[in-house]
Amino acid sequence: MAEEFCSTQLIDGDGEFNKSGLADFVKAVRLAECGLSYAVVSIMGPQSSGKSTLLNHLFQTNFREMDAFKGRSQTTKGIWMARCAGIDPCTIVMDLEGTDGRERGEDDTAFEKQSALFALAVSDIVLINMWCHDIGREQAANRPLLKTVFQVMMRLFSPRKTTLMFVIRDKTKTPLENLEPVLREDIQKIWHSVPKPEVHKETSLSEFFNVEVVALSSYEHEEEQFKEQVANLRQRFFHSIAPGGLAGDRRGVVAASGFALSAEQIWKVIKENKDLDLPAHKVLVATIRCEEFALEKFNYLTVDEEWCQLEAAVENGIVPGFGKKLNSILEKCLSGYDMEVIYFDEGVRTAKRQQLESKLLQLVHPAYQSMLGHLRSKTLDDFKEALDKGLERGERFSVAARDFTQLFMSKFDEGSEDAAIEQAKWDSSKIRDKLQRDVDSHIASVRAAKLSELTAQFEGHLSKALAEPVEALLDAARDDTWPAIKKLLQKETNSATSEFRKALSAYEPDQATVEKMLVKLEEYAKNVVESKAKEGAGRVLSRMKDRFTTLFSRDSDSMPRVWTGKEDIRAITKTARSASLKLLSVMAAIRLDDDKDNIENTLSLALVEATNPNTTNKSIQLIDPLASSSWEEVSPKKTLITPVQCKSLWRQFKAETEYSVTQAIAAQEANKRNNNWLPPPWAIVAILVLGFNEFMTLLRNPFYFAIIFVAFLVGKALWIQLDIPGEFRNGALPGILALSTKFLPTVMNLMKKLADEGQRPAAPEPHRNPELAAKSFRNGVHNSSTSDASSNITSSENDFEQSSPIRQ
Repeated sequence: MAEEFCSTQLIDGDGEFNKSGLADFVKAVRLAECGLSYAVVSIMGPQSSGKSTLLNHLFQTNFREMDAFKGRSQTTKGIWMARCAGIDPCTIVMDLEGTDGRERGEDDTAFEKQSALFALAVSDIVLINMWCHDIGREQAANRPLLKTVFQVMMRLFSPRKTTLMFVIRDKTKTPLENLEPVLREDIQKIWHSVPKPEVHKETSLSEFFNVEVVALSSYEHEEEQFKEQVANLRQRFFHSIAPGGLAGDRRGVVAASGFALSAEQIWKVIKENKDLDLPAHKVLVATIRCEEFALEKFNYLTVDEEWCQLEAAVENGIVPGFGKKLNSILEKCLSGYDMEVIYFDEGVRTAKRQQLESKLLQLVHPAYQSMLGHLRSKTLDDFKEALDKGLERGERFSVAARDFTQLFMSKFDEGSEDAAIEQAKWDSSKIRDKLQRDVDSHIASVRAAKLSELTAQFEGHLSKALAEPVEALLDAARDDTWPAIKKLLQKETNSATSEFRKALSAYEPDQATVEKMLVKLEEYAKNVVESKAKEGAGRVLSRMKDRFTTLFSRDSDSMPRVWTGKEDIRAITKTARSASLKLLSVMAAIRLDDDKDNIENTLSLALVEATNPNTTNKSIQLIDPLASSSWEEVSPKKTLITPVQCKSLWRQFKAETEYSVTQAIAAQEANKRNNNWLPPPWAIVAILVLGFNEFMTLLRNPFYFAIIFVAFLVGKALWIQLDIPGEFRNGALPGILALSTKFLPTVMNLMKKLADEGQRPAAPEPHRNPELAAKSFRNGVHNSSTSDASSNITSSENDFEQSSPIRQ
């Protein structure tokens, strides 16, 4: 156990290295036998902060502790070394003299820096003992000491990762999670503020140190809790050199047998270095007082009425003369600082003035940025308004955009110069670049909108110029329909693109954009034609029927046909169907290219020739050319009606137009029957041959003529009264039945009329009834040589006709 509690003074209070004592210590604890399996722990911190007490409880060492009953004074002088008891691997702990002690005085702090640098150079783990209430302070937290040590350490020694464990003593109610970020931020700030040699310019803090933070309760007031926390902390030092342990980084570790020599050489290098000298007392005083005055002036500015009004005003909009006003405020603050610190060290007051100026500029920088932001927004709004008015006046777009951009960017430059601050060389180029991007974006947006309107305007003109003419050409459906459409398309497209190119020149687009827009306009014109063709193909059946009806029902003079029996219905039907088939062939595909196709011949052979019974081409009947979903030599994209669809449409067309043909044939036959009352020629010849004797008898005896004439008149009267053609119009059987019911009443009525006429006295010849004569003439019975009897029959017949009842 003697070796467990073995301790020695490594460096005395005058800075002398105890070489013999270290050799005895290494021999006593058998350090040379450890090889690389050992760790070195040191502790630094303010004087009388309980460093030795912590080490004795943590590592069971026997360093001398301060007797509080004798007063607070320096206990440890120089650097003492001991071996930790009961910890594996072998752990050597060094107890450093406390910093900020009254025994050395305020100007003699070189040993503090030397001992701290030695501890950082040879130790794997450095405990920094500090009071909880000293966190955030400058001197009490050893910040100047660490800054100087870090600076010299990087210059004198190669990187070796050391664990810095901040031990917070007498922890208050403030949670550790709130204290730890402050300590880590402080150590990081110290690291960034340290001037680094060129080789370590980019070296991060993590290359040199691992930072740990622990907190312990008060040893005097919470002893049991303190001992429990120390016992838990002790466990972390077991196997400390293992990967992930507190001393896990073993880069540059010296073998235990060479530890004594290495420590001696490191102390020698540290002693010979002059960078560890602390400034004189007047510098420290100047530093503290200048910092106080700087803080006072800074706090004064934050509540200065003039600054607060300026800050509020710039939040709401542009403040004219912003730069001059702010310059005046800052200059007043800095001149006040200069008056207060005029008698302090020049170097310190200049440095602190620069720091104050930097803080002031950081304070007012948001207001400056806000000023530039308002200036940018107003400039952009004014630019937009000016550009819109210029375009309304008819100015050329590219010229207006260029001129207004130059004008308002110059105004922004003038405004940014007015807002500039003399004390700061702030660059407004980022805000200016953003304004330039916004202006360019607005110009691009307006240009795009105008080009879109221009494109829509020309597309509307093209649509109007092409839609109705194309529809009319498709309705005509002639051999030159598609060539005419193509010619019309080229003419209107060339005219539109020429005018469109002239209109685009006002916007100065690049050549690629112009060509792209012209191609798009040409495609639109082509799409209009194709759209009309597709619409026509969609109602091709209706248009085929209309064309057939027009050609079939009207003659060449567009007069309605009267089917008298002389018309050739077959030829008329064929002509009308051929015209309809022509329409179908025209609408079957889009033919805007020069490619030839055989659609019309294919349809004619399949739909007309194949149905002709006189056709001699038997192959047409064996192979159906329309049994396909595509046309030969026609792209599917240009196909409007497939062959199969053409066949189906033709079948439906024929079915729906067949009725018109049938009606025409029926009307023609009916007309023939109505106009042909004579018997056939052979019957006339037979009558003449067989009735020759009867005819000669009539010639020899004229009395028969009178009888025949009377019979003719009676028969004529019965024909008219009975309306025989009208009765037989509905059929033979209905006509016979109707006549059988009307015959006897009609005959009796006629006989009664004749009897009444015979009893009426004869009228004088000169006073003959002219109406009776007219009626007789109308019925073809007027004859100056007829007898009185025939005249009476005629008169009776006419009277009967006038007084007969309504026809059945």
